[in-house]
Amino acid sequence: MPIGILGVGFHVPETVVDNARISEWADIPEEWVERRTGIIERRYAPAGMATSDLAHEAVVDLLARNPGIERDIGLVIVATATPDQPQPATAVALQSGLGLEAAAAFDINAVCSGFLYGVTTAAALLASGPAHGRYALVVGADMFSTVMDRGDRRTVSLFGDGAGAALLGPVPEGYGIGASRMVAHGGLRRLVEVPAGGTRKPLTPEARAAGEHLFKMDGRAVAAYALKVLPEVVGETLADCGLSVEDIDRFIFHQANVRLLERMTAEMKLDPDQVPMTAPAYGNTGAASIPITMRDAQMRRPFRRGERILLAAVGGGMTAAGTVLTWY
Repeated sequence: MPIGILGVGFHVPETVVDNARISEWADIPEEWVERRTGIIERRYAPAGMATSDLAHEAVVDLLARNPGIERDIGLVIVATATPDQPQPATAVALQSGLGLEAAAAFDINAVCSGFLYGVTTAAALLASGPAHGRYALVVGADMFSTVMDRGDRRTVSLFGDGAGAALLGPVPEGYGIGASRMVAHGGLRRLVEVPAGGTRKPLTPEARAAGEHLFKMDGRAVAAYALKVLPEVVGETLADCGLSVEDIDRFIFHQANVRLLERMTAEMKLDPDQVPMTAPAYGNTGAASIPITMRDAQMRRPFRRGERILLAAVGGGMTAAGTVLTWY
């Protein structure tokens, strides 16, 4: 039986960080931020909140519309680049908090592509047989506020915190996930990184003093990668299920920033009304951005049965992924 996404939930923190605050931190004109990024505000988690806490709130939002289904969840995947701690996995903290002690749980780190990597992995495991339960939770959750260099206008203007959760399970023939693609180009891994804190470069006092524990990104190179690779992945994913761009009703892209999304939409000759955005209100929420945008789009205009939706992302690594699904 095919596997599909049955429902989506999300959570963003209450604290709003507007462009006036970014202007103060990075010593730049407030209007520069919106002009260059299209982002108006983003959310930051309060002190004491962990990534698994954000993830838990997103799952609670999801399960509120699917009561009782948790007893059949056999798999919990958390996609994050900002885990609670180096080990164990953030997914086991989420699993425990949800009371799903029998479920398998693990993390995926493909940075902003992580949610789609998780969806592809979960769908394959569910389709392989009953060993992993009837349903799976895939959660994208990131707290980039914890690794931001607030003086770096190129990054602090873009990123916010949030989580989005998807419930995967069986759907009738003709619905669900039609095709998925995942790619990586590890030779470009230094375009997006937190250099220190692992075995390659331990977090010494010297590394911390140099700011190597903070997020760094070559924005122009990342944009060039996205503009080249994302359309390729979209085309390959569509070809895998015998569809074209014209067959897709909505395109849910990773919310890197508004200006990049606008350029991508124009270069792929898409109707802007088919490309919902949450970046203006929430910024780039990393692995959470696709499920957050799915849920926001669903609330504004509910998905119709049979609607074809294309999900696509690029992330650090460099990674990219695409998924085509028919909504049930």
